[in-house]
Amino acid sequence: MLSVSQATRRILAYLGGALGVMVALAFVYQWGMATFEGADVEYVHALYVVVETFTTTGFGLDADRWTSDRMLGLMVVFQLVGVGLIFLALPAIVIPLVGEALSSSPPAGSELTDHVVLCSFTPRGETLVRELDARDQPYVVVEPDRERAGELAADHDVVHGDPEDVETLRAANVGAARGLVADADDETNASIILSAREVADDALHVVSLVEEESVADYHRYAGADEVLSPRRILGESLGAKATTTVADELGEGVEIGEDVQIAELLVHHGSPLVGRTVAECRIGERTGANIIGAWVNGRFESPPAPTRVLDEHTVVLVVGREPQLEALKRLTLSETRRHRRGPVIVAGYGVVGRSVAGELAASEDTVVVDLTEKPGVDVVGDATDRRTLEEAGIDEARTVVLALGSDTTTVFATLAVRQVAPDVEVIARANDDETVPKLYRAGAEYVLALSTVSGRMLASRLLDEEVLRPETQIELVRTRAPNLRGETLADADVRARTGCTVIAVERNGEVVTDVGPDTTVRPDDTLVVAGTDGAVARFTERFT
Repeated sequence: MLSVSQATRRILAYLGGALGVMVALAFVYQWGMATFEGADVEYVHALYVVVETFTTTGFGLDADRWTSDRMLGLMVVFQLVGVGLIFLALPAIVIPLVGEALSSSPPAGSELTDHVVLCSFTPRGETLVRELDARDQPYVVVEPDRERAGELAADHDVVHGDPEDVETLRAANVGAARGLVADADDETNASIILSAREVADDALHVVSLVEEESVADYHRYAGADEVLSPRRILGESLGAKATTTVADELGEGVEIGEDVQIAELLVHHGSPLVGRTVAECRIGERTGANIIGAWVNGRFESPPAPTRVLDEHTVVLVVGREPQLEALKRLTLSETRRHRRGPVIVAGYGVVGRSVAGELAASEDTVVVDLTEKPGVDVVGDATDRRTLEEAGIDEARTVVLALGSDTTTVFATLAVRQVAPDVEVIARANDDETVPKLYRAGAEYVLALSTVSGRMLASRLLDEEVLRPETQIELVRTRAPNLRGETLADADVRARTGCTVIAVERNGEVVTDVGPDTTVRPDDTLVVAGTDGAVARFTERFT
């Protein structure tokens, strides 16, 4: 079905409303003539008089029959209503039509090749687009709404049309694309997949995102190569974070070699590291592990400056062998936190909340809070209400995971938890990246955005680079760097020029983790690199 622009919708609404007013006033005219003039008038005749009045073409048909003051007063009202509708036509019809005529039409086709086709443009698509831009990967957004397509065309390659339509996908040159992302609702995505398979051969990599995992098999049957459920992955990631941050032992990290891991550790209130600079903490001397990055108030620094002060909301990215990371883990915990054995409260029991609870079920005592009574919910109530939190056992809880559907509600719930139980750890889900800093300021220790998870997952499927853990807030990429061959990391000044940290080298089938400024990159080396999206993009541009 073709999309209707906002201007067209306004025009149709105006015309429908004007017609409705005229039809209704025709009945009023019949009543007025019968009541005030004692004359019976056919409905068609009455409607003609109303249209004649509204269009100001004259009043000759019945003017000599209006003798009473009340009938004349009624006709004055008719005339004012007609003039009012004419004035309303200016913003409703004339101005939008002129605006559409003067505005440039969004592109109807693309000649790009080896590109990614994105159907259509959502917040998670925005994250993917940033990933693609960072790697100079061409892409085309297929947008059905004409006005929205025109807005997007200012910054992106856009094709205006219905992504379910075969001709639109041909116009987007899907046959020459490397991948297609179906990112609408579940039913529309299935239709997009079928259309894409009609246009392109099996070389096209089709990825579909689903809200309900129950429909995943339908999408695969339609022809999707991969079906992703970002909400489930987000829930599992939040659950894993709740397990690792409340446990005394080190949780699961990313293995980059035998007994070598990368992990994110939260610095807790009461930790001996709080209030000290990175240099003063002497983490390398005390544990043998190395800090390669730090999230401070929602911003990632890699590497953190020696003068960077660690606070109780800092999340450090560290690399080392398991005993070293376990020693550092103990340093990040307060004495109070180490000995707390209370439950984990999961607020919200949608797709994300169920995934969180499922991830925690085997190892943690959980209490599920939701507004609706349903199987699996322990406490029915509002997570922003003090009484609900107290009923859930907030005083004894070690962690609260906020898996709520609304970012606004999540921010308010974070403030509520901080007010009721200041020492409880808060892990929060956000829908949009823009909410992440706000949640950190509200008091959350760890925040993961759905759009970040979605974009990273899609990027890891569509790009040649191997993203080791797409759900994390930083990129861990395994890549070759031909422009670094024969140079040391110090000579290339990798950190200063890109912001990335080379944390390991795969060489002759082995993983070398003892990487320093004097490490020389050999021709067959594969590097494991950590950094933000922009930092990895700069590394890729300069060295690959």
